[in-house]
Amino acid sequence: MNLDRFRDSTSGRVIQIGQGEIAYSAFVPNVLPPTLNLDAELVRTLSEADRALGELAGLGRAIPNPHLLIGPFIRREAVLSSRIEGTQTDIAGLYAYEAGQLALPGVKSPPSELDAREVLNYVRAMEYGLERITALPISLRFIRELHARLMEGVRGERATPGEFRRTQNWIGRPGCTLTDADFVPPPVNEMQDALDAFEKYLHSSNAYPPLVRLALIHYQFEVIHPFLDGNGRIGRLLISLLLVNWNLVPSALLYLSAFFEKHRQDYYALLLAVSARGAWRDWVLFFLRGVAEQARDANARAKRLQDLQLEWRKRLTKARASALLLRLMDSLFESPVLTIPEAQRRLGISQYNNARRAVEKLIKAEILQRVGESAYGKTFAAGEILKAIGEGHE
Repeated sequence: MNLDRFRDSTSGRVIQIGQGEIAYSAFVPNVLPPTLNLDAELVRTLSEADRALGELAGLGRAIPNPHLLIGPFIRREAVLSSRIEGTQTDIAGLYAYEAGQLALPGVKSPPSELDAREVLNYVRAMEYGLERITALPISLRFIRELHARLMEGVRGERATPGEFRRTQNWIGRPGCTLTDADFVPPPVNEMQDALDAFEKYLHSSNAYPPLVRLALIHYQFEVIHPFLDGNGRIGRLLISLLLVNWNLVPSALLYLSAFFEKHRQDYYALLLAVSARGAWRDWVLFFLRGVAEQARDANARAKRLQDLQLEWRKRLTKARASALLLRLMDSLFESPVLTIPEAQRRLGISQYNNARRAVEKLIKAEILQRVGESAYGKTFAAGEILKAIGEGHE
């Protein structure tokens, strides 16, 4: 680490480990919370974020079946959060992988199976976390359980899934060492103390507003870097889970990875600036702007999906569709790619031909399109849903 960069930090201290040629420096963060002056710009930005988040929460409470949106939103987050770490999979590729094939014809290049599995693990970790917070507080144990599911059976599996690191890690360009890394998190003993203080802060009352606390928590987790791999993804998972756990949103509708991925260089630079010179204000401003932008984006996407569902219901009702067909149509909002055996499963029927006829009716109504073959037969997709979910900003 460049010691001159961290010499005047007010957010932590630099310590030296070892002697001679093997000596290196590491950063140990101060416990939360820092002193932060909520000036006029911060208060205004916080107000905008709160208002946008409140509108999204209101929409989530008004939607009759918000779970129809949760699946697509989680998958979009999984794709973008994993992409920040270098995994190359798009939403269509993820859905295709879940449907039993790695590519949808005419939809970009297929991801590698390893990339698709990593992204799907993110989905599974989020789904597990949303279920687990109903019984277990967000704690160090909870975080380890998330990590175990995130890293199961993928490239980071050797990085002790579900366990905090027992050795030193570091952050920097490929091939760098401890001595020339850009940043070295706290050594194991100091890491344990930092994690204990981090957990206490999660459960403490605090004068700062919840969204400001979230910004502080995300920084603190990333700077502690308690796992050998997967720290960034776990840190971003925690943001969404805490939003639900603190009842800021009624369900998992807000994610920040799209904003962080869009502003990736600023994201990393601002986190580092907190460690280097205590630039909390700049980081919190950035984080709050992300909340506001992504809340508005999620609101627009949710309304678009709602409108699409209503339009399709009218179209099918006019054609005197059965309740079974309407149920299959609704299921597309949870997962817009399916095969006929998958349609059987969703409908809970044993007759293949009945499921095939239902799929054919959705094709005739221009809701489904055939997109290829998989190990399970023909594959179909609701292209308008995939387009509405998208990966960019509105």
